[in-house]
Amino acid sequence: MKRRSFLRSAAALFPAASLEAFALGQPPWQPATAVHPVPAGEDRLSESHTLGFSKIRFKVLPRESSNGLFVIEHMNLIAGGPPIHLHIAQEEYFYVIEGEVHFQVGDARVTLRTGDSVLAPRGIPHTFSAVSGPKPNQMLIAFTPAGKMEQFFRDTPNMNTPRPDLDMWRRYDMEYVGPSPFAG
Repeated sequence: MKRRSFLRSAAALFPAASLEAFALGQPPWQPATAVHPVPAGEDRLSESHTLGFSKIRFKVLPRESSNGLFVIEHMNLIAGGPPIHLHIAQEEYFYVIEGEVHFQVGDARVTLRTGDSVLAPRGIPHTFSAVSGPKPNQMLIAFTPAGKMEQFFRDTPNMNTPRPDLDMWRRYDMEYVGPSPFAG
């Protein structure tokens, strides 16, 4: 199909009014107004956060990327971890900085080591748990788009609970699927 024919067909399928409504419904992209280096071992806002199985540091905040990205660093990650869950609207990317971490993404189970990474696509159940070893485990996690993840981590001080609050998970566009297969 020639380009001009394709464009006419696309215009017929997507009237200008619909495109305008779609475009106007999107948050406007704003370039960063300042550079915010985050030193090693620091949180972006010098705050302290924990999940019960690790200490986390916020590295990139959603408001710095028009809600396109949220990055956290897990420090002193121990055995445990979140229950199997899925994100309705976010991809979740994991990068192991140091140590070994077990992952389940969909039906696949893998152990990642220093420098390895894996993506949990939106809608796919996943979980992880550190492997005990001589050194503390450390991992970066990125969510894109950021969605409500920053507030979820602010409102969830401990994920190591036998009965998660399912309504809370839904408020943050996530679904609880079941307990972690790596839980002791």
